[in-house]
Amino acid sequence: MDCLTADFEKNVRTLDALLGVGRCFDMISRDLYVGGKRARLWVVDGYGDDAVIERMLSFWLPLRNIDGAQTMQQFIDRYITFSEVNAEQSVETAVTSVFLGKLLLLIDGFDACALIDAKQFPARSVEEPSAGKVLRGAHDGFIETLVANAALLRRRIRDPQLTLEGHKVSDCSRADVVLCYLENKVDRKLLDEVRQKLKRIDVRSVSMSQESIAEAMMEKKQWWTPFPKVRYTERPDAATACVMEGNIVVLVDNSPAAMILPTHFFDFVQEANDYYFPPLIGTYLRVLRIVVFLLTMFITPVWYLLVKDPARTQAGLEFLAIESDYSVPLLVQLLLAEFIVGAVALVIVEVFPLQIAMLFGAANESTYYADFTVKCFRTYLCLMPLATLNKGTFIYLQALGKAFASTAVSMTREIIFGVSLPVILPVFFGLDGLLWSFPAADLLTFLIAAFFIRQTYRELSDVSAVHTEEET
Repeated sequence: MDCLTADFEKNVRTLDALLGVGRCFDMISRDLYVGGKRARLWVVDGYGDDAVIERMLSFWLPLRNIDGAQTMQQFIDRYITFSEVNAEQSVETAVTSVFLGKLLLLIDGFDACALIDAKQFPARSVEEPSAGKVLRGAHDGFIETLVANAALLRRRIRDPQLTLEGHKVSDCSRADVVLCYLENKVDRKLLDEVRQKLKRIDVRSVSMSQESIAEAMMEKKQWWTPFPKVRYTERPDAATACVMEGNIVVLVDNSPAAMILPTHFFDFVQEANDYYFPPLIGTYLRVLRIVVFLLTMFITPVWYLLVKDPARTQAGLEFLAIESDYSVPLLVQLLLAEFIVGAVALVIVEVFPLQIAMLFGAANESTYYADFTVKCFRTYLCLMPLATLNKGTFIYLQALGKAFASTAVSMTREIIFGVSLPVILPVFFGLDGLLWSFPAADLLTFLIAAFFIRQTYRELSDVSAVHTEEET
């Protein structure tokens, strides 16, 4: 582990390189004289408490000499009135401490530096982002101040490899744009391409902040594509996760959202909240969104094509062709329709839970109420397609005259599982157990309903075979 020495120039070069002076716009360094000796301090812009720093400088600068202090610890004991301060020789510890928000003071002739904990983290004082409600985790969000947004990222990524590269675009507004990335993980080719596109932006003003920049960066030959090239987030934790994965996050002054590059299809079917669930549940929600999206995109056109042109029907899909009354059993049609309805409803409650709650007067409630409402929607109704399948089974069994089977399955869902699970699960899982009682009841009921569906389908197949033989 490297340590500081009495060579002031060498120490300054080492710390400047590691802290990114000249490379990171938010790394502030200043040269000064303390007691007739050269000194230099470093602090992350947005971290330092200006009032505290000003008071310390007003005390240090008038000092004529510090001959009584032969070491940095002696200087701290005699000339630093701030309580949270310590001397440090390790370069790695000093650099990490600056990224943690401390002020670093280096004086010529001392083989150690002073680390002063005079930080003041920026925080969103109004509310969390309305477009990205948080179930668990931090509730802060990006605001319209670029320096504060950069500090929110610095607070989460305390790594010397994190680079915040400042740029100015537009001839008129000279808007500040910052590229956030990790030096050891970023795609250098992509980074160079983004830099070149920022330099080539030829607009007078970026009145629509990052959207204007996104449009200006897009190649002219790609203007027609409906697929987005970037995605946005107002959540610092989501932006942090993307940076740690090697992506580039673009911060634009006067914008409360961060732009993430690059992006692909699967990024739009995942949410940051998925990472706050257990791996199995988070994976289930993500896979469910993908499946429902694919069903929505392909089922209707494929069905229409096969109905209009049965000759195109491939082997194994003949049952979809409507040639007789028994090509597609009514039970299959009913269950398929119920599943599609349940899947559409699931997508709605997963994507727009807060908007649905606002329809019932939740718009003026507290943030905690809204958070719990979103959690209830996304947990309590996560198996809605199975619930619709169960309801379809009840109805179909009743229509066939199997009143006992229909009543038995229905009462099992509503009484046995619907009453026992809300009582038992909270004992082991607390309030979450109550929320998961509904999907658990639907899952268990679906297993029972699947047995009756299988038996009923066999009976219908046997009846259809008998009718076919009689007609023959």
